[in-house]
Amino acid sequence: MSYFRDNIQRMQPYVPGEQPQGGGFIKLNTNENPYPPCAKVVEALRAAADGSLRLYPDPACARVRERAAEVFGVEPDMVIIGNGSDDILTMVMRSFVSEGDKVVFLNPSYGLYSVLTNIQNGREHVVEYTEDFKLPADIHQPDAKLTFICSPNNPTGTVAAPGEVATLAEKSDGIVTVDEAYVDFADGSCLDLVHRFDNVIILRSMSKSYSLAGLRIGLGIAAASLIGGLMKVKDSYNVDRLGIVGAEAALACVENMRENAEKIKKDRRYLAEHLEKLGFDVLPSQANFVFARPPMPAGALFEKLKERKILVRYWDLPRLSDGIRISIGTRHELEALIAATEEILAG
Repeated sequence: MSYFRDNIQRMQPYVPGEQPQGGGFIKLNTNENPYPPCAKVVEALRAAADGSLRLYPDPACARVRERAAEVFGVEPDMVIIGNGSDDILTMVMRSFVSEGDKVVFLNPSYGLYSVLTNIQNGREHVVEYTEDFKLPADIHQPDAKLTFICSPNNPTGTVAAPGEVATLAEKSDGIVTVDEAYVDFADGSCLDLVHRFDNVIILRSMSKSYSLAGLRIGLGIAAASLIGGLMKVKDSYNVDRLGIVGAEAALACVENMRENAEKIKKDRRYLAEHLEKLGFDVLPSQANFVFARPPMPAGALFEKLKERKILVRYWDLPRLSDGIRISIGTRHELEALIAATEEILAG
């Protein structure tokens, strides 16, 4: 006998990338930043790890919102802080989607959109990307309560043009959420749309570019009216004291983040060029990873790399099963990946 709601009973859970428990792995499967966070972040966390941990954190994360507003050129009441951007995705879903409401997202894209829709018992409307992973014309659904666009898209690394997103927002009667978790590795963003449209929410993550995946900090940026509603829905103390301290310190280290992002972009080009020489078809990426189709079965390459303690991401799903997603690690890690791949292809 199951006590769960029917939609929970039949849904499939989100499956995160493997987190190995043993040592010795080259980990290129979960898009973590290969460089440590800014030294000021570590100093601030050490200083904050004291007796104050007995106290609840600021539920509004006011100081982080103020700092983020300065960085992003908005007002503090246009910012909300979450336990990772996934937390804000959950707030958005709970705020705008009732049972049976249509939720639009693209395929292939971030798998959590489907999971959250099913938890809410919403109605999925999946739109296929074009062959070159551009936004298709039918992304606009007149009766959609919520539309998700991931840009740069996970797992392809491709981007949606801000003009196309603006057109969608203008046509839409629902909420358009642009998930920009990887945007600090891209050439542009949709952030300015929050000044033009009251139905656009921009998500940012501090896990990737700021090297804070372990602290779980995400940001939502939108019109103050939307943020005010989301504040009603969020968990009371959704970000802990250390997360708040780390986020505030990291937002004061923007130049450090950008320096690391530039190194990652340079190594992204390095990896793509070497994979192409080995016969891979590499999608043009503006994220901290590449999606590449190897000249052999992708699942087999994934397994053979894992045997050599090199982890990449593989999905046995339509439109993805012919490729692997490779996070941009250090140059040394990428060299090891390339050497192992050469050996596998030769054998």
